[in-house]
Amino acid sequence: MKYWMLLLVITSLNCQNKISQEETLPYFNQPDWTPEWISKQDPTFNKIHQIRNFKLVNQNGQSVTQKNVDGKIYVANFFFTSCRKICLKMMENMSLIQNAYKNDSEIHFLSHSVTPEIDSVAVLKKYANRLKIDSKSWDLLTGDKNLIYNLAKKQYFAGDSVGFYQSGNEFLHTENFILIDKQRRIRGVYNGTLLVEIDRIKKDIETLKKEE
Repeated sequence: MKYWMLLLVITSLNCQNKISQEETLPYFNQPDWTPEWISKQDPTFNKIHQIRNFKLVNQNGQSVTQKNVDGKIYVANFFFTSCRKICLKMMENMSLIQNAYKNDSEIHFLSHSVTPEIDSVAVLKKYANRLKIDSKSWDLLTGDKNLIYNLAKKQYFAGDSVGFYQSGNEFLHTENFILIDKQRRIRGVYNGTLLVEIDRIKKDIETLKKEE
């Protein structure tokens, strides 16, 4: 009798854990992209990795900082305007997400140029116009290259190499879309070139919108 009661408790706990993971998104604290489900009661909850403060310039020549995305869910990626294949596909797919949330002020997009020495404000503005990017919710960012690369590798865990940080001089190229919650914590990573991943990210955005 006791055995069956114990088995029932274990089964119940496993089911609760499964439901919890299905209803919430994980957190990502390391560059190897290991997902972690951390409850608010966990002592490590307040130590979850957060994107640090930054200051860059967008396609309109306006300063963009972490304050622009405070209290918002946002999708970040890294690109360069002279890239005609992967980057273009990524940006077209990002446009699909933007169009899905064009009337939702809760959702934002940050695309960082990895060739800021080429992608000036004027170049980004022309690129944004060509892709019909709505600057109210989508910032194409340029600025100091070292800052952008440090932000990419140390904060967004973006790069070709998995599990460790590249040096600041190595060219950064990634097809990742990175989903950030309202507290600037990483909650998802997606292949931005695949339409099936665009469907997944929209579903995950809806999950985040339900979080308190």
